[in-house]
Amino acid sequence: MLENFWFNVEYGVNHVLDINAYDHVLFLICLTAPYVFKDWKRIVLLVSMFTLGHTLSLILAAYSIVNANAQLVEFLIPITILIVAVYNVFTAGKGAQKERIGILFYTTLFFGLIHGLGFAREFRILLGDSDNKLVLLLEFALGIELAQVIIVFMVLFLGYLGQTIFRFSKRDWVMVISAVVIGLVLPMLLNSDFLK
Repeated sequence: MLENFWFNVEYGVNHVLDINAYDHVLFLICLTAPYVFKDWKRIVLLVSMFTLGHTLSLILAAYSIVNANAQLVEFLIPITILIVAVYNVFTAGKGAQKERIGILFYTTLFFGLIHGLGFAREFRILLGDSDNKLVLLLEFALGIELAQVIIVFMVLFLGYLGQTIFRFSKRDWVMVISAVVIGLVLPMLLNSDFLK
């Protein structure tokens, strides 16, 4: 039982940290870049909204309530990353990230739904004909959340180094990180099977 628990948690961690599927990481980098350590409550809430959306998609897929077009979803995932990166570019240094729970949180939830659909087919294979779908799903979601905490901490730590040791302004830091992410995500969009 405990062995299954750790397998599912580890599977969730590996899903996020998979070097060949770095879209999840890019999204988290964009989501976290505008913040610093003292904003940790807001970041936890944002990342949790993303996990909630991701998990809801997997629940809908696990119980065959939703069956999305894989090519469309694989096209939409980089678009979600691009939207957050461009939003960062236009709001860098303007304090837009300080607003109350609003559009950013609901958008993050919605984008989590899209990212979850991208993993739905593989997740259904993992489930097989298991009777404990919900338990497996929660264990997997725990693994995702752990991996996201690691990524968020690394982004915040690099931001701290960049802004204190290398004297980047917060605005410049957000602009540079967002530009790098845009540069990485554009080829994903252009090479999408959906466009072919």
